[in-house]
Amino acid sequence: MKINFSTTRVPSIDILRAITMILMIFVNDLWSLKNIPVWLEHVEHGVDGMGLADTIFPAFLFIVGLSLPFSIASRRAKGDSDSQLIIHVLIRSIALLVMGVFLVNGETLNPEAMGMRKNIWYSISCACFILIWNRYPVQWSKIISNGLRIAGILVLVVLAYFYKGGEGEAIEKFAPHWWGILGLIGWAYLVSGLITIFSRDNFYVILGGWLFFAILSMVSHAGLLPGFLHFIPDAIRGGTLTGLTLGGVLTSYIFQYFRNKNDTRNLYLSLGGFALVLMLLSIITRPYWGLAKLGATPAWLFVCSAITIITLLIIYFIVEIKGHESWFSFIRPAGTDTLMCYLIPYFAYATTRVLGIHLPEFILVGIVGLIKSMFFALLCVMITGGLQRLGLKLKI
Repeated sequence: MKINFSTTRVPSIDILRAITMILMIFVNDLWSLKNIPVWLEHVEHGVDGMGLADTIFPAFLFIVGLSLPFSIASRRAKGDSDSQLIIHVLIRSIALLVMGVFLVNGETLNPEAMGMRKNIWYSISCACFILIWNRYPVQWSKIISNGLRIAGILVLVVLAYFYKGGEGEAIEKFAPHWWGILGLIGWAYLVSGLITIFSRDNFYVILGGWLFFAILSMVSHAGLLPGFLHFIPDAIRGGTLTGLTLGGVLTSYIFQYFRNKNDTRNLYLSLGGFALVLMLLSIITRPYWGLAKLGATPAWLFVCSAITIITLLIIYFIVEIKGHESWFSFIRPAGTDTLMCYLIPYFAYATTRVLGIHLPEFILVGIVGLIKSMFFALLCVMITGGLQRLGLKLKI
């Protein structure tokens, strides 16, 4: 069964991505608060359960998959061949891996040995990301835009060369200690993107790919993977993260099939049924490996996929059935320039640190603190929108 995809943006997916990005900034800012509900935060390693924060990253991975078929269809409509699409996926994956590794090394940076504070490392790295991957105005000279990109690359190379991390005298060099959020997305995107390209919009190939990685997640947690496969990055070998992204691709196929037919009833029945099956799979697998983000367990894969599908259906009803897209116009920059929005908090934290800004204690406690963190997330969206109007928009 082959499905034809629209080459235009789907408002529901953009808005879902925007809401997820806002929630990601919100939960990432909870570290600054005290006396807030435990269910909002990440569950500790080894604990069977999850909080709101544990549902955001998988939702983002799922949305990457939701967008993939539309992105590939758009590029094919512009004349891209399969080889060009493969190169595009490889370049985007490498970009995400590079950004992920630089941000991860900031976590273990040794300020005394490096002679640089962590917030400065993050600010310089993020500024370089913008220089390299900004979508420069077409009227700009190629010499200027390419010169800025080269400058960004050179600064990153210098940062990596002089990097010193670790604690005390156990100094570490620049390395992918782990891939970071962006890097993990990069690995999952790489595999999902290649499968989507080679599927040639065949639903059953996508279904088979998702089943393979869902089963791989269970096989991996059962300890049945042969040792010689350990050279494969865990984001792929573990099955769970790629399973989340391919689950998004699969959902996108079902979504578009019924959307093409203008069959809203069966769209809801099919995706609602899929979400129900995923919930049941989560219940069935939880006794074996638990429900945990940090363990990337199969139950976490299934339940977070189900939650994201249900959220998509709610947004689709509000936006495309009831026609209330304008309700979400103020958060749209978070859905159309998500990477820039993700980077803004690094600059914000660095700025407050350099300027010595400290918020009053009462703003960091309880419900007032939660309002502060949500306001901060929305402020990041506003800044992203302002940067877009100034011609700063990341594209990888």
